Amino acid sequence: MEHYFGAERHRTLREEVRGFARREVEPRVPEMERRRRVDRDLSRLIAEQGWLGVTVDRGYGGMGLGHLAKTIIIEELSRVSGAMGAMVQASQLGVAKIVHFGDEAQRSTWLPEVAAGRCLPTIAVTEYGSGGHVLGMTTSAVRDGDEYVLNGQKVFVGNSHVGDLHGVVARTGPGSKGLSAFLVESDRPGFSRGRHEGTMGLHGFSFGELRFEDCRVPAANMLGSEGDGLSVAYSSSVLYGRANLAAVALGIHRALVEETSAYASRQHRYGKPLAEVAAVKLKLGQMQSRLMVATLSLYHAVSLLDQGLPCDHELINAKLVNVEYALDTARNAMEVHAARGLYTDSPVERYLRDAHHIFAPAGTSDIQLLRLGEAALGTDKGQWSERLVGRLRAAPEPLPSVG
Repeated sequence: MEHYFGAERHRTLREEVRGFARREVEPRVPEMERRRRVDRDLSRLIAEQGWLGVTVDRGYGGMGLGHLAKTIIIEELSRVSGAMGAMVQASQLGVAKIVHFGDEAQRSTWLPEVAAGRCLPTIAVTEYGSGGHVLGMTTSAVRDGDEYVLNGQKVFVGNSHVGDLHGVVARTGPGSKGLSAFLVESDRPGFSRGRHEGTMGLHGFSFGELRFEDCRVPAANMLGSEGDGLSVAYSSSVLYGRANLAAVALGIHRALVEETSAYASRQHRYGKPLAEVAAVKLKLGQMQSRLMVATLSLYHAVSLLDQGLPCDHELINAKLVNVEYALDTARNAMEVHAARGLYTDSPVERYLRDAHHIFAPAGTSDIQLLRLGEAALGTDKGQWSERLVGRLRAAPEPLPSVG
């Protein structure tokens, strides 16, 4: 299904990423599923394509193509591997904090490294004891001369075990103004990673635990000012996280529809293709309808973002719609496949497992509904897409031709 968002350069990018995913990613999926370990080599290979710098200005070595292009990259990778789509989406969260809150020295140092694929960034906010309640975090950062000393742990950190630069939000004081954000390099003394745990899906991707034990970072590594930590976390989640995760869900969703349609077309019942059985065709029609709505909701939202228009509510809705619809379609796909869908050599069960991983990050569906309820009542507290409008516009540079 094609849609009208984007220009020729976006179509060229889609073809490039789609070809790469088929050549380089798809052959590795069975091994990632079998080993259930982080695929560091493939993560680095994807980073080397320059796609992590898609929203980074060309002056810093990035592609300067904005959020619509970023969505295409994540969607096309997720269509083949939700794990590698998740790897890119998590890296983009790490980009967001530097683009929005980094000073010139931080941008000049790190954005070219990210754009060149030499640095995989992360953002580390969540803790076991607080979950989505950001203000409940206890990881501390105490000023000591020209340094801050970090102690605590972060969990469910995307790219935890492949990341080179971690954007860590820690408590520097009481209340909502007592959170600050820091860039922490992975080779700093006092920093370590917890053991990578196996998960239900997204095999090949890492989202694990980071630990800080008297980990010293220079004060110059602070993002923004002391007290900006909540803004770093929320803006990254709203402007990048929700759209990124929606793109992962959309890629999985598209794969579900394609795989189920193909399966129903080649299987025969009652002397005709399974797809011609009315009950099955109805399910396929419902799946296709959800996919079309989900696609429009996401690409409309990121198109507004690229234009610098207020769109927090559209981004929130895109995450809600894409996750819920992908899960509904995964259930329908399993119903069409029936017992055949339970075997691990059928990709549909992988798609279902992977889709469940997209539900909680950047807020569950209940959180999205609460925010949309505030929008309906006119009680929301403003939009990040308005506050950071000057840093959201993408330079309309043409894509290089595919060789």
